[in-house]
Amino acid sequence: MSALIEDDAGIDSGAPVWAAFGDLMSVLLGVFVLILVGVIGAQMQLSSRLDEEVKQRKIEAQRRQTLERALAAPLASGRVTLVDGRIGISGNVLFALNSDRLQPQGRELLDTLAGPLTEYLRSRDEILMVSGFTDDRMVRESNRQFADNWELSAQRSLTVTRALIAAGVPETAVFAAAFGSQQPVDSNAEEAGRARNRRVEIAPMPRPAQAAAAPRGSR
Repeated sequence: MSALIEDDAGIDSGAPVWAAFGDLMSVLLGVFVLILVGVIGAQMQLSSRLDEEVKQRKIEAQRRQTLERALAAPLASGRVTLVDGRIGISGNVLFALNSDRLQPQGRELLDTLAGPLTEYLRSRDEILMVSGFTDDRMVRESNRQFADNWELSAQRSLTVTRALIAAGVPETAVFAAAFGSQQPVDSNAEEAGRARNRRVEIAPMPRPAQAAAAPRGSR
């Protein structure tokens, strides 16, 4: 009888140990499941980002190919360049030194570009940014028309913008920007480099989202 009591006492004393072990295993299993879910979620998020990046790169490549096809003739003639989707035109082709008046060959070139650019924009939610750039030399003191290179580059970009609109590009699909002597593409130490820095670039970019309508009565 005493032996039976001792056996029962032994069983009772071991039960809490197995219960604690079971609880520990449950906790460990729960932690493992949480880690596994986190890893799977991170992988899915990374995969989604990679897929989106690949998609954007394909869209960008298609956009550049479309633009290259649209500008095949001017590109073949060497009158314009196309780098990273930006159409570059030498300032010497468009303007005389320190002038914002289009030269005949410059106007003819813009007339040639207007048609392909309009066709390119027709099926896309994009807008053209026309940017003016100069070299780093100060505007000649004898030229009182422009205060500095900022003003010269601004007037040149406006001139090109207006010429494109006159040639058929919708005025809602083009705007002007000025960079002065900032963002040179070559050194200003020599004339050849300065000549390359005097340029106008036309770059398609996403059309800005329409601003929310202002509340009635606000100004």
